[in-house]
Amino acid sequence: MSDKVGKLTLWGVEVFLAVSEEGSVSAAAKRLGASPSAVSQQISNLETALGTELINRRERPMSLTPAGRVMRRRAQAILVEAARARSEIAGLDLSHLGQLRLGMVEDFEASVTPQLITAMAGRLTNTRFELETGPSHRLLDRLENRALDVIVAADFDGGADWCDRYPLLQDPFVAVVPKGSEEASKTLPLIQYTRRHAMGRLLLEHLTTHGIALTHRFELDSYRAIIAMVAGGAGWTILSSLGVLNAGRYADEVDVLPLPVAPLSRRLSLTVRRDGMSEMAREVAEQLTPLLQEQVVDIMVDRHPWLGGYLKVL
Repeated sequence: MSDKVGKLTLWGVEVFLAVSEEGSVSAAAKRLGASPSAVSQQISNLETALGTELINRRERPMSLTPAGRVMRRRAQAILVEAARARSEIAGLDLSHLGQLRLGMVEDFEASVTPQLITAMAGRLTNTRFELETGPSHRLLDRLENRALDVIVAADFDGGADWCDRYPLLQDPFVAVVPKGSEEASKTLPLIQYTRRHAMGRLLLEHLTTHGIALTHRFELDSYRAIIAMVAGGAGWTILSSLGVLNAGRYADEVDVLPLPVAPLSRRLSLTVRRDGMSEMAREVAEQLTPLLQEQVVDIMVDRHPWLGGYLKVL
């Protein structure tokens, strides 16, 4: 799509708001998934359309001119109204939705996500799908910054006033130990899930509260790497039951047990901006519920019957 100098576009407004919030062209480009040159061009086009300078490029970090500060307030209102219009139009007939930017927690990457996209593609024949997978905290940031329309992620922030959530799944944390090593938590080091992610910090707080000594020898951000190390006898770990779905070929080389301390679980929800695509959120939630039951709950409870009642669709 070519840039049209002299015309105010929604994309130009979104780019300007990203630059004003991030404080630099490069950071805004990363957030938007665009090149720095394309971002700079959109800012120049917007300034041409408005006939005034919006950003002081000579300052580091960049700052807004008086006109830029006015435009920032208006830009937020413009994008909110555009999102509301998009949501209302989609609500009239979802088959006319042109694009859906969906974020899915990485736990579902190999199981639920492909089937969800396939099912929705059959329902929304005119929609272009953009999928992003990753940790929950990153998806939430992308949603807040309007880089995604709908996400499925864990609730770690206690709720936010700018979004609505549709609860999907209660996901308990479990101990994963080498096969036949039920006492591993007492004899082997703990292989920690990274504290860089919200889930890792939640686990650390829970373990510390209940007096579990941490060696800090192993701290990884890959489910598969962690489970491979456990299968090899290097230690034991605590993961969500969804994380255990990534065991792959190591599934028969580990045991999944209740935590050696008080139970802990997380909730996964479908989250959408309140000024965003509420109708689409309900559509995605309806498609997800049976998939979660079939591809997650039924499979895990069949393998580990003690999870019945703990791992469940909400």
